[in-house]
Amino acid sequence: MAWLEYLLPLIFLFPLGAMAIIVIALRNLHDARVRSPFNARQLREPGQALRDRLDRAFATLFLNGALGPIVTLAPLVYGMGRMLFASRQNWLEWALYGALSTVLVLVYCFRLIRDFQHIRRIKLGLACELAVGQELERLVRPEAHPYFVFHDVPTDSDIINHVAVTPHGVFAVETRARTRPFTADGREIDLVTVEPERLRFPGWSEHRPLAKTLRASRWLAAWLEQRCGEPVPVMGVLALPGWDITCAGTPKGLMVVSGDSLCEQLDERRLGVLDDGLHDKVIAALIERAAEQDRHTGPEPSQPPGHPLSPP
Repeated sequence: MAWLEYLLPLIFLFPLGAMAIIVIALRNLHDARVRSPFNARQLREPGQALRDRLDRAFATLFLNGALGPIVTLAPLVYGMGRMLFASRQNWLEWALYGALSTVLVLVYCFRLIRDFQHIRRIKLGLACELAVGQELERLVRPEAHPYFVFHDVPTDSDIINHVAVTPHGVFAVETRARTRPFTADGREIDLVTVEPERLRFPGWSEHRPLAKTLRASRWLAAWLEQRCGEPVPVMGVLALPGWDITCAGTPKGLMVVSGDSLCEQLDERRLGVLDDGLHDKVIAALIERAAEQDRHTGPEPSQPPGHPLSPP
């Protein structure tokens, strides 16, 4: 029976299929998230959201790197089985198996290149968030406790990278990492101009970081007013670590800084006065917000390969 010539070679694919199942089962073996032994809540550090994205990116890299050889060898293994069971040799069919394997090799090469580039972008963003987080930690003064810093504060639909609470106001701090271009003679161009509607980088411009920071600060102000029962002075801060900032017109309610000396800039910025009662309400509301988010979300599911993750 002719159909057996195509069915019997599938026996040779069983070992490859078993290996593929093991790889898929082990892709989430590594989970770097750590939970508190006191209340089982996830312990959050500066850049925790990017750390989680980096873990998922490495899981995707592992999946593509391990499945690639298995998938690309499958047509060749099946073709060798066909040569054993076929009543006559069809060289066009063998060439088709070879071409299919070549195409699969190219596809997985492109996927691995994409994964490496994605991991580089996340690492750059994480480095900038860690730098800004360390700078913000300088606000905390144990002897008086007037300053508090929260990392990765969840909103209704997004995450605020940092929230700094000072005696003079609340700051929603967003961090953005951008690679600095080079001139023809190898010098870095690190000048960015801030305009009312956009950031003008060397060779391109963006408006989304400004819009997101303003949106985060407005959400935080409205949410804190609802939780505390009175208006809370809030300002958005966009940090661009490693860039030299030139302001041609900053949007109202927003600061754009390089991140250097951010602690001193926030300490000197007077948005209003937070009395002790309002100050304590703001701190309690932010702590409760983080606890509610941990209870509702739980462990984050891993994203499938190709999940759209915009660069930080």
